Amino acid sequence: MFGFLKKAPTENIPEQAVPEKRSWLNRLKSGLARTGDQLSDLFGRSGKIDDELYEELETILITADVGMDATRFLLAELRHRVKEQHLTESGQLRQALADCLLKLLQPLAKELNVSTHQPFVIMLAGVNGAGKTTSIGKLAKYFQGQGKSVLLAAGDTFRAAAREQLMEWGARNNVTVIAQQSGDPAAVIYDAVQAAMARNIDVVLADTAGRLSTQAHLMEEIKKVKRVTAKALPDAPHEILLVLDANTGQNALSQVKAFDEALNVTGLVLTKLDGTAKGGVIAAIAKAHPIPVRFIGVGEGLDDLRPFAAEDFVNALLGME
Repeated sequence: MFGFLKKAPTENIPEQAVPEKRSWLNRLKSGLARTGDQLSDLFGRSGKIDDELYEELETILITADVGMDATRFLLAELRHRVKEQHLTESGQLRQALADCLLKLLQPLAKELNVSTHQPFVIMLAGVNGAGKTTSIGKLAKYFQGQGKSVLLAAGDTFRAAAREQLMEWGARNNVTVIAQQSGDPAAVIYDAVQAAMARNIDVVLADTAGRLSTQAHLMEEIKKVKRVTAKALPDAPHEILLVLDANTGQNALSQVKAFDEALNVTGLVLTKLDGTAKGGVIAAIAKAHPIPVRFIGVGEGLDDLRPFAAEDFVNALLGME
């Protein structure tokens, strides 16, 4: 039987770590320091803009997961800007590259508006380990901060730990979680949408079982979840978020292509920009498969997931103030 899990008590949930007192931009800059430090070193040298400098920059961009296509595009844009603005010194190249990156990434910065439907149903997909369930907990906190009521659907019924993890996030945020011990994830999400309609809930965050984009039969199952959700509420899901681990590099681009083909992904969540990720894959996505990046995450705390702001990201990636 499906059932409503009452709002769990919070007494036994470990207190959240005291948030760092640095600004969001500084935390993001710290998370992208591997790439930012390399670029700062390159642009900090005195010297003329020459072919050797471009070659070094090309190497840094490729190793930062920007990918060949986006790297070539950025270098072509950069050379044009250098010529147009009559730039000569290596130190002038940092702002020029920032302008080129911003031009590439700005179209992805489209904040998610959940006020267009009630309930607004968000289906989250992604491979195992990308941070999907954790992102749901953080999104619940974010939407609550906007004054929205939230309900969680534990649709990852094939992994018991995912259900328990989501229940813990529900307890931290004091929101209801709809779950069952095992069975059909589509049925759980159908049940959750029905409950949200009955309770006038604003936002439903629906977890789905982690799927490898190369396993066709499992991708068919997640398509079924989408179809069943639409039966519960016409036009739902209203947003399909694909959660990507920034540490997977160019493999993230392959995931975007595969999940978009299966589900028509409407937004991305880029997680784990916490010091190990290079961050450049977002440029590769912008060039090859531009889908709005709704949120990025820099850590494990409840407040460590924020809407994507292209200018902040570019400044952090290039180590700029």
